[in-house]
Amino acid sequence: MHLHLLWAFNLLQEAGSAVQWDPVHLWLQMGNLARGVVVGLFLMSAYSIGVMIDRWMAYNAARKQSRQFAPAVAGALREGKLDEAVKIADRYKRSHLAKVVVAGLQEFQAHQISNEIPGEEIEASTRALERAEAIVHAELKRGVSGLATIGSTAPFVGLFGTVVGIINAFSSISNEKSTGLGAVAGGISEALVTTAIGLFVAIPAVWMYNYFTGKIEAFDVEMGNSSSELIDYFLKRSQRGASVRK
Repeated sequence: MHLHLLWAFNLLQEAGSAVQWDPVHLWLQMGNLARGVVVGLFLMSAYSIGVMIDRWMAYNAARKQSRQFAPAVAGALREGKLDEAVKIADRYKRSHLAKVVVAGLQEFQAHQISNEIPGEEIEASTRALERAEAIVHAELKRGVSGLATIGSTAPFVGLFGTVVGIINAFSSISNEKSTGLGAVAGGISEALVTTAIGLFVAIPAVWMYNYFTGKIEAFDVEMGNSSSELIDYFLKRSQRGASVRK
């Protein structure tokens, strides 16, 4: 038992003397294929960080401007000032609610002016709101699917680097005719580094993808509610207009 412990301690000492846990040394020790894996993972990380920052800023701006837009446009609609409501929506360019509401308002106004078949402006406004919701949803989702792709593929890219490192470790055993840890320490360290980087890239991407997906779903609900309320407003306005014409 003591002999086994002593042997294991000697192997660990040998491995410690053979491996220098210095990033520059590890980089120089890696093969070209492993370096390519690391570079690819860092590019994936840079892309995901860029998407995270961009979406975070976009969602915060959308939330902030929508909170300011909703009461302002509600007041204009209560007074029946559709032109004023459109101008208010134009001032909040980054609000997801403003982009949807202004599409419905403009369509409703255009059909009222044209004096088409009664009721047609409601259907046209509904279609305009649905189109605007789809467009805004696509804008909000831009780049988020890339996070899902990175989160699902980065561990496998790191695993590929792990396989390459293990192959290099066995190649070292074959070349040096030695089975000690010192012979395989370089390949194993290369394998572990690529695995760690793959997880480091994947885990934040998955977290933020789930977070942003929840945000988008909340925005979709808000846009759907606003569209429904606007259609109700158009129906009431059309009914009042029809009663006045009678």
